[in-house]
Amino acid sequence: MAHKITVDQNLCIGCGSCEAVCPKSFIMKDGKAHAKKSPVDKVTCEKEAESICPVQAIKIS
Repeated sequence: MAHKITVDQNLCIGCGSCEAVCPKSFIMKDGKAHAKKSPVDKVTCEKEAESICPVQAIKIS
């Protein structure tokens, strides 16, 4: 089952935490986080990125 990764650009504060813990799936562009690839087949570090986001801008469904 594929898992969709979304980053709410209205909430993202550009702290870079997601990219620091999961650089394979997140990249910082224009001061905001973006998912590199969505959907993904297997969730690994993406869940950690979702949980450490200080403003809960990352959602994995």
